[in-house]
Amino acid sequence: MASGACVLKSKLIYAGRVVQLKVDRVIEPGGVEVDREVVCHSGSVVVLPRLSDGRVLLVRQFRYPAGRWLWELAAGGIEPGEKPRQAAQRELREETGYRARTFRPLFDFFSSPGFLNERMHLLEARGLTRCQAQPQAEERIRSGWFTPAQLRKMLRTGQIEDAKTLVGLMCLFLLKQRKI
Repeated sequence: MASGACVLKSKLIYAGRVVQLKVDRVIEPGGVEVDREVVCHSGSVVVLPRLSDGRVLLVRQFRYPAGRWLWELAAGGIEPGEKPRQAAQRELREETGYRARTFRPLFDFFSSPGFLNERMHLLEARGLTRCQAQPQAEERIRSGWFTPAQLRKMLRTGQIEDAKTLVGLMCLFLLKQRKI
């Protein structure tokens, strides 16, 4: 799994539908021998849906681990055999009821690499058209369009607490300033 580390022993603790938990005994670069708890995830996509007038579509859903409703960018897991662009199209349709004519990969990142191996793929979605939303049976999602000014205010006032959404919106504002 880890390039540059030597896995001495690996023990699967839990295998669920979305994640696995394992404990690895490793020797890391520099010779440190240590046990590492690792949550394994197959990867995910984060979709930044934008209209030509600059508005961005966010979804609001209850997140049990956080204990609250959060405004987020549409996102979800990459299924076996799926490419990030295919997963982004599926998640956008499922969660928002929109399709995109184009997807532009922005970059990949790890949300919490101290214990989680999930790689997140951030893609910008443009050329949006309405379609039928197809949320999963257990999902209760509502969506809303937000102007850049509204998004900046939400960021300043702590209304955006989700890491992938913070990354996506910061990227958007840096792109607009041509800083990345």
